[in-house]
Amino acid sequence: MKKHILSSLTEASGALEQLMDNNKTITAIGKAAKALITCFENNGQVFSCGNGGSMCDAMHFAEELSGKFRKERKGLPATAISDPGHISCVSNDYGYEVIFSRYMESHGKPGDCLLAISTSGSSMNIMKAVEAAKKKEMTVISLTGRIQSAIGVFADVDICTPGGHYADRVQELHIKVIHILIELIERKLFPKNYK
Repeated sequence: MKKHILSSLTEASGALEQLMDNNKTITAIGKAAKALITCFENNGQVFSCGNGGSMCDAMHFAEELSGKFRKERKGLPATAISDPGHISCVSNDYGYEVIFSRYMESHGKPGDCLLAISTSGSSMNIMKAVEAAKKKEMTVISLTGRIQSAIGVFADVDICTPGGHYADRVQELHIKVIHILIELIERKLFPKNYK
């Protein structure tokens, strides 16, 4: 059992090292943080969406912004598209492919941001959300796990974190990126928290 534990940790460590050595992705994280900061500075709202574990990451991202990350500060307007009433209604009436795009059509405004999370970078309902957000003149940031994915190519900023053969390694890198984005937002908007 110890062998498998160490193998898993070694693989995760290797994926993190590859991310640290990927200047294109590091640059994309910085661009995404600037876009999110600009959105908040201009009184915009940030939305996030994903399926399965990526929905959990989308929820985590939003609650850390609207709630609390490290130290006390005012809440920021962030919402994960995860309401079961909305999802079950829209999927029943229109189909699962439009659960996120319908929300964007209803709530998105020019100047808002969407963080679209998909480990494959090809989830149809995420792609439709990206399209709907772009129609609303929102900034779209994608968090993906495959280079040149359909969603990543269409986004304004694509943060791509290939982590190996399986989605779990990609998701581990995604949560790291999410925490970095939140920290960068706080450092800019609440600098006293980092003195």
